[in-house]
Amino acid sequence: MMYDWTGMMYNNWISANWMNYQSFVNGLLGGTFGALLVTLFLVFLIILIVLYVYFALAWYAIAKKMKHRKPWLAWIPFANIAMWLQMGGFNWAWVFLLLIPIAGWIAVGVLFIISNWRVFEKLRYPGWLSLSPLLGVIGGGLGTLAYAIVVGVVAWKKK
Repeated sequence: MMYDWTGMMYNNWISANWMNYQSFVNGLLGGTFGALLVTLFLVFLIILIVLYVYFALAWYAIAKKMKHRKPWLAWIPFANIAMWLQMGGFNWAWVFLLLIPIAGWIAVGVLFIISNWRVFEKLRYPGWLSLSPLLGVIGGGLGTLAYAIVVGVVAWKKK
């Protein structure tokens, strides 16, 4: 039998150090993966906040252009959708369809696109620009980017 300088049998020493090494590597990889997930979550959250502020500013500017009585509703979740539906000629209460999963969401999406079409035409822009969010079905974030550009042009371009 072989012994190391501490008196521990050599085979036990190797297996004990191997277990420490495995624990170290597993902890390092787990910690790195956890940090990566937290970082991705924070980046995603920041992007969502930036998009929310951008769209709120744009819808606020459009509501002021259309002389809506309460353009500040653009900053309040769900109220901003109700405001947009009102500007498109629909009753604000249609926003409650959002409480019905899937079918209600699709219905509000359709009403939202129709409202966009009407608002864009009232502001003398082509109504078909309201179809830009549908690009998201084809290309993921492409629809959001296209819609952001369209809404920005409608909100801030002098016409």
